[in-house]
Parts: sequence; structure tokens; C-alpha cells
Amino acid sequence: MPDPDRNSRPIRFVHRGAIVDVADAPTTLSVLYWLREHARCVGTKEGCNEGDCGACMVIVAERDVHAPDGVSLRPLNACMQFVSALDGKALITVEDLKRLGTAGAHPAQQAMVSCHGSQCGFCTPGFTMSLAACYDNGLARDARPNRQALADVLSGNLCRCTGYRPILDAGEAMFDLPAAPIDRKALAGLLDRLASDTPLDYRAPEAAVNAIDALIGTAWVAAPCSIVDLAALYATHPDARLVAGATDVGLWVTKQFRPLPKMIRVDAVSTMKVIGWDGDTLTIGAGASLEAAWTALVGIAPALHEMQLRFASLPLRLVGTMGGSVANGSPIGDSAPTLLALDAVLVLRSGGAQRRVALSDFYLDYMKNRLATGEFIEAIEVPRPAAGIAIRGYKLGKRYDCDISAVCAGFAVQVVDGHVAYARFAFGGMAAICRRASRAEAVVIGETWNEATLTRAIEALREDFTPLDDLRASAIYRTKVAGNLLRRLWLETRIDDPLATGRTVVWPTRVAA
Repeated sequence: MPDPDRNSRPIRFVHRGAIVDVADAPTTLSVLYWLREHARCVGTKEGCNEGDCGACMVIVAERDVHAPDGVSLRPLNACMQFVSALDGKALITVEDLKRLGTAGAHPAQQAMVSCHGSQCGFCTPGFTMSLAACYDNGLARDARPNRQALADVLSGNLCRCTGYRPILDAGEAMFDLPAAPIDRKALAGLLDRLASDTPLDYRAPEAAVNAIDALIGTAWVAAPCSIVDLAALYATHPDARLVAGATDVGLWVTKQFRPLPKMIRVDAVSTMKVIGWDGDTLTIGAGASLEAAWTALVGIAPALHEMQLRFASLPLRLVGTMGGSVANGSPIGDSAPTLLALDAVLVLRSGGAQRRVALSDFYLDYMKNRLATGEFIEAIEVPRPAAGIAIRGYKLGKRYDCDISAVCAGFAVQVVDGHVAYARFAFGGMAAICRRASRAEAVVIGETWNEATLTRAIEALREDFTPLDDLRASAIYRTKVAGNLLRRLWLETRIDDPLATGRTVVWPTRVAA
């Protein structure tokens, strides 16, 4: 089992067609800084340094039995990922694309040139990498994305000068050029060589540890491969920070300059990524990606597809985890309201012991929860909704794609013989924690599901919540919006002439593939 007090091994991954050993870097060194400052691959740009603009987009390959040739390719924001996240994987950057193209340029690159998809060019490498991942995955599955699918792929890339029309044109045009797929079989051979390595146990040399870390202890990161080892290691080192996708923890370093002297990565524990049904219970491993978890929830309730698309961006959903989102406990988190509406239960683990806590009882106060020392979320259990329960998830932010919520809502309502038999109204952005609107729920239970009942429920929301004013929204706006979202639910589920989802949104309805 990894331990910070014994000898460590380097971080090992594939880059530029060869296995790289990193033994001299701080544990919090980002992939972006390693590329630019250590590997001198400066095509990957630093923009926002918080996973919002996509200028630093790279592709990460890893072994996956369900992927073409056993290798998956994911676009990833290099700015907020620590180099330790690459251990056992392969890193592909914009510098690697040229050698894949038959005419000296990758189809994504050539299409960007031909379609005039670049002006200042700063964002172009990131767009190109997102398109390249989409291109290769499309070729491997013989599935050419339509224009809307391309827009969803590019939800994590921002452009300030070119405009998105020519970039989307490039995304369509690249599939008409001579094929230049990434050699997944060659990557598989290199990745298999890394698979024989012992679990990651990396201790940064003293010279590499920054001054703040040096003051408070060892800079150490470990990545156990089994749930048993993870639980035992965390029980021994409860002061360590558990890290999965680092989509939040990464910002602690890049924006707040917080030291992380001990990290335990959970992404090497394959059993924590499993999603499956046990009878009428959907179990989502806490280490499963947000994209996989939301896809499973959409399988329960197709109306949640828009929430899936609006949760961050595709690259963030591919690396971030639903377990991490729930454990983080942000009052504006987008997972918790929907999970609250679905009566989710958390499976908590400490050493060899498990216990279950309803998500509605998990949060105590702002950024405080019921996790005991050395305890972590192992899985999320979602019961299959009873027949006739309508599930909805709504989000309001300042922009449609890749934005933080002002207000987020998760709803579940069942109407029997015109009366409300079951109701779950959950909100984020309305209090110090995501929680249900118990008074509004009580108002509607047993009542006729009509506009008079709706009006009373909206009034009850004022007793349920006293939201704050902040940079994202005022308290008055949030209160008004919460009521409007409840009204939207009623419009889509009312007894007489319920409206189709496409009639209650400004943006065109997106249909799950």
C-alpha cells in the first residue's frame, strides 16, 4: 500500500510516442505548466487557468475495454489537472496532430484553415484539440456528428474574435478530408507497458516542493487501485485530500494558491467507476464521470438531458465525478438538486465499514456535511421512480453553456386523479446548502394540481428560503426565478393541456442521441 514515509516511484505516462518519467515535479504541478515549462510544448495555451475557456485543451488516452481498440480518447483541460492525473495514461497535444495528417496537417487543423476558423489564433489550438477528439471518436464509431452535436462538443471552448460559425463549419468539413486517425493500437501497446507499474506512490523531492508546502509537510500523492486499499490508506491518512477529477481542487491551487501536502487519488479504483442496476436501485460509483452518471440519470428521466448538457462542459463532465460534486457540497452545485428530487442515498465508507445516509440529511451547513474523519462517499444510490412520476431538472445562469448556476432546481411530481400524490422540490442557489423546499411540498400534497395550488406553493417558497445577494444574482431575482421554475414544472405537468418541454424554453429543445 502507498505510504508517504517510504520510497516512491515517479509519475509515468506516454508523451510524444514514448514513456515519460516525472520524478522532479511538485505534486500540484498542472499538466499545462508541465507542458509549457518542462516539456517546452507551448502550443497548449493558458487563458483563464480555471477550465472555462478551453485554450489549454489536450487529449488524454487510456485503456478502456469498451472503447474502440480498447483505448478511449477524452478532451481535457490541462490547466486544472495535476500531472499525477496522467499516471498510466497517454497525453496528446496540438504538437502531435501534425504528424497524423497526410498532408502535414491534421483534418481538424486543415479544416480550421480552409473555413477561416481563426483570427487572433490564441484559442485555436484548444478548439482544434476538441475537434480532433470529436473527429477521432467519430471515425472510430463510424458516427459523424451533426452541427448541434459539434456545438455541444465545443461547449468548453470560448472564442472572442472569430465567431463560432466558421469553427462549426470546420467541424463539419474535417470529416470530408482524408482520414488521419490516431493509432490506438500503438497507444494500447505503450499503455499496457505502464499497466504493470505498481500503484502510484510519488513523493516530490525537496527541491521541487514549493515554499508553502515545505512549511507544512510532505508533498505526496498516491493512487491506490482497490477500494480496500483506498479505504485503508485514507483511514491512516485522514488529513490527505481525496482527489478525483480535480475540477474544483485544481482551482484551489491555480486561483487560491492553497497547498496540498497530501493527496490520495481515487481515479485508479475501477470499481468506484461502475454504474449499474441492482433490482430497482441504480448505483452510481462515486468515481464515475459526470458524463457517465448523467447519462444514467437521463436513462431514468429523459427530460434531464438538458441538465446534462448544461452541467459545465463536455471536457469537465468527462473528468469530473458526481461523487466529487456531491462531496464538495457547493450550494450552487448542479447535481444535488436533481439527486434530492430522486431521493438519492449516499453509501459512505470508512475502512471496511459502510453506512447509508439520505442525501437530504447529508448537508449540515455551508460546506459542512456528515462525513466522519477518514470517511468518504463510495457510491450514490438512486431508486427507480414509481410509474407516473414526472422528473425535471432546470438551470438558470448568465449563459447557456459552461456556466455556474444562479438557481438550479430538481423536481419530481406525481399526479393521481388530478391530485398531487408525491412531490419533491429541490433547489440550489437559494440557501447555504442545496435542499428541498419542504413547505412548498407540503402545500401541494393531496391538493388539486391547478394554478391556485401552484400559487400557494410559490408563496411557500418565500418561507422555505431566504437567498443571498451576490455577484451571480440578487435575492429578489432568485426568489422570483425559483417560483417561475416551479411554474414551468406545473405547465409541463398540469392536468389540462400540459405543455411539451419545447414550448417552455427559449432555446431549441435538444434531444438525446
